[in-house]
Amino acid sequence: MFGRFLELAITTADIAASVQFYERLGFTQLTTNDAWPHRYGVLSDGRIHLGLHESPMPSPSVSFVLPELAQARARLVAAQFEPEFARLGEEELHRLRLRDPGGTAITLLEARTYSPAAPASSAESLCGYFQHLSLPQAHFERASVFWERGGFVALPQLDEPYPHLPLTSDRLDLAFHRRRLFDAPLLVFECNDLARLRAQLASRDIATSNELPRGVEAEQCLIEAPEGTLLWALNLAG
Repeated sequence: MFGRFLELAITTADIAASVQFYERLGFTQLTTNDAWPHRYGVLSDGRIHLGLHESPMPSPSVSFVLPELAQARARLVAAQFEPEFARLGEEELHRLRLRDPGGTAITLLEARTYSPAAPASSAESLCGYFQHLSLPQAHFERASVFWERGGFVALPQLDEPYPHLPLTSDRLDLAFHRRRLFDAPLLVFECNDLARLRAQLASRDIATSNELPRGVEAEQCLIEAPEGTLLWALNLAG
């Protein structure tokens, strides 16, 4: 229903600072096109693609490509996806924006805005293996119904390494967590050598946050990007 995952779109006031930060973490820049009038860049570790937009917008926004978007709008509305924003003019990139029950923005675009990486051209970042994007939700069931109608599959709720409800799709995995754990979205990575990660971060002058998610027994490290994106590395090996 939503199409193919494109990027996690993030607004930044200083795209140069954000790009440099992610490159220091080991992310790689991808080639963008001229779809946007503002400054725009994409960084990837091979599994998660971060679209940096130097323009005001809801952030983060989970973005998908859905061809023939103008025609698809009626199908979305029939499936109870009512856009809060639509730009479908002849001289602009067609796009729609939805909101999930927890308030997360979902952006649907008619076409790609960057070129995919060549096969095997990307490696893990310093953070480790990207697991999923974890979203704060007050009502797991209502949020699950929304995302499953969009094409995701909800799995049984898990307690480890933190209480969450996982959802899977072919190109992006999600999870829901309670706001009492953390009141913001988290990019979750598996990193089984956090001592090495902390040493690498220190050598690159990247600070870690002391405001960690609450009630988590696994060893963890939280990194905040210049524009506020949170990258959460967890040691799942115990």
